[in-house]
Amino acid sequence: MQEIILIKYGEIILKGLNRHIFEDRLVSNIRKAVGDGARVYKSRATIYAEPQEGADVDALIQKILHVFGIVYAVRAAVCEKDLKTIGEKVLSYINLTGKKTFKVETKRADKTFPLKSPEISAEIGGIILEKYPHLAVDVRNPEITVNVEIREAGAYIYADKIRGQGGMPTGSAGKVMLLLSGGIDSPVAGYMMARRGTVMDAVHFFSPPFTSEKAKEKVLDLARILARYTGGMRVHIVPFTKQQLQMKAKCPAEHLTILMRRMMMQIACRIAAESGAGAVVTGESLGQVASQTLEAIGVTDACATMPCFRPLIGMDKEDIIAVARRIGSFETSILPYEDCCTIFVPKHPTTKPRIEKILESEALIDVEGLIQKAIEETVHIDV
Repeated sequence: MQEIILIKYGEIILKGLNRHIFEDRLVSNIRKAVGDGARVYKSRATIYAEPQEGADVDALIQKILHVFGIVYAVRAAVCEKDLKTIGEKVLSYINLTGKKTFKVETKRADKTFPLKSPEISAEIGGIILEKYPHLAVDVRNPEITVNVEIREAGAYIYADKIRGQGGMPTGSAGKVMLLLSGGIDSPVAGYMMARRGTVMDAVHFFSPPFTSEKAKEKVLDLARILARYTGGMRVHIVPFTKQQLQMKAKCPAEHLTILMRRMMMQIACRIAAESGAGAVVTGESLGQVASQTLEAIGVTDACATMPCFRPLIGMDKEDIIAVARRIGSFETSILPYEDCCTIFVPKHPTTKPRIEKILESEALIDVEGLIQKAIEETVHIDV
């Protein structure tokens, strides 16, 4: 039986004269995802993936569904544009056993077909009822919807629509640099920014011996999970032990968290600029911890040399966890390995820092030297 994967997209349709640019990018990303497993092409707001002989269609669909920009994908049977043939194919391809209610939806893209969409649906519904007289038509809440699409190249029959990631195609919105910790929040923030079409690299701050090799590998595992959606990324592992120890030895304890965040921001911005990124991304949510108050965020951003996006800023923890579970990062994020952001947390961190006081504390250390040292010792890993 000849089968095909029909791929539908949504927001791209609104792009007007630039629409073809986004469509071409999406087609390219799908081709990259499926490799030699399918021939991919577009026609009339639909992308088609024709599986190669012997290809695992279900595996292809799973790869396709990880590509940003896709609203849903369906596994469809292909047949001739003849009403009798379509009816026979529906009966052989769609499993109606055990169902009680159904409806037929038809899209007639080929206007030369002699029957209109409602007439096709009525005819196919009659064929179904003839074989399955126990079924009832329910146009509002059916157990199963039989979909028929009449297009120039043929007729397509399917039942199940599988939701995709939505969003915009990767590579259509520039490049960003994610500050990736080992926690729950930052992978979700990365996913949400990548879903808007950004190419993404990541920066991770690593503080041996206070943080272990297992903690670093956990972060790389999180990057690999994100790479399923982004098509790959480079992770910049920044050694941060000397920097933290000098801040701890010379600066007021209540300022350590803010000082650390400011240095991280400056390092991330420089690495981002060198890699061609135009913004940095963090997993901060307003009020979640001491460094995420309005005042603390303002003081941190004061040293940034490019925009800092915080896609989780208005989300609560349960919302973030729900996304983490859906994208597959939650179980890795909760593994009990150390994070450099938590090992030097003071007992009473300031929650309303004043920029002039923080600058006084920074004057006690060699900020520029520490930043340059960290960048020179950074290790780059492609996942």
